[in-house]
Amino acid sequence: MSKTISELQRVLRPVLTPISWVYAGAMRVRAGLYRRGLLRRWEPPALTVSVGNIGWGGSGKTPVADWLLGWAGSRSIPVALLTRGYRAKPKNLPYEVKPGALAEEAGDEPLMLARAHEEAVVLVDPVRARAGRLAAKRFRPELIILDDGFQHMAVERHVNLVLLKPADLTDGWNQVFPAGEWREPQTALKRADAFLIKIGPKGFKALTPYIEARLSGLRKPVFSFRIAPSGVRRVVNGETARDFEGGPYLLATGVGDPAQVKATATAYFGYPPVEHVVFADHYAYTKRDVLALGARAAGLGCNAILCTPKDAVKLGSMCTDEFWQFDLGLEFGPSTLGKDSTFAKWWDRRYESFKLRRADSLDDAIQHSEKGSENNG
Repeated sequence: MSKTISELQRVLRPVLTPISWVYAGAMRVRAGLYRRGLLRRWEPPALTVSVGNIGWGGSGKTPVADWLLGWAGSRSIPVALLTRGYRAKPKNLPYEVKPGALAEEAGDEPLMLARAHEEAVVLVDPVRARAGRLAAKRFRPELIILDDGFQHMAVERHVNLVLLKPADLTDGWNQVFPAGEWREPQTALKRADAFLIKIGPKGFKALTPYIEARLSGLRKPVFSFRIAPSGVRRVVNGETARDFEGGPYLLATGVGDPAQVKATATAYFGYPPVEHVVFADHYAYTKRDVLALGARAAGLGCNAILCTPKDAVKLGSMCTDEFWQFDLGLEFGPSTLGKDSTFAKWWDRRYESFKLRRADSLDDAIQHSEKGSENNG
């Protein structure tokens, strides 16, 4: 959320808090209806992992989904990602996102993921169960990823990954909408199988007292990760470059956590941007915006305009040579399981455990079928 909205929430909290109690109660009732089977849920035939959060954007869901897609691709595991596609306007639903799709049809994040993982199936549909059924029937994935799926309970999942921002554990703890940014009350965290916090090792250590106070009673692992750039490339042709040779640059972003992107750019280059132009999350860039950014950069003496991969898929062919994008990756850090027990290792074990359980279930089904045939004979 923007600083303006957050400030309004802080000022109006005495008025908004009673409303948030009603909202939180409604969300508890909804979760209870799904838990008791009174609301229908689709059970996928493949291992299904939800990547979601307790609050609104900026927690790193898309980078984690991107990592899971890359993990599956490196092991030749057929994978499908089901996403709402925020602000996407597809011609039909479910909509299969191809690398050559238009950003306005597919949505910026789905298109970015489809281009980065051409072997994966990326489906846009607000009704995730409908997209899942299509994926299961047509593509037969062995892994299904629910993007922003924590509150989307109409689809069963085997693993619930809940992403938290550091503020969720401090001043923002249990501040439910509209008084705060949380979508559900803290009782919802019981559904999590693991927590991931976008924070560096030093920050994770400083946050440890809050982690212990807020999450230790849930007895679920808490992992840290950070988004780290590995290089930059031109938006128009993908040409790579190590850096800008110390030159000034303009930063332009339309993401959920622009301050984090600025900090990442500053750390990577060793110096901050001359100026940071902040657009709204999922902003739809126009040619006029591109020309204005170019003029602003020239006026500031900047030869480069830097953006994120999410921005680049929307800027696309409108860009000129001075537009560059980060190549971003995930780095997993310390966890509550120990310094060397990263999320990647935990996930490997979790996936192998699921495969073994699924194999045992199939063996039991085969043996039951064979016994039935013998009795009938």
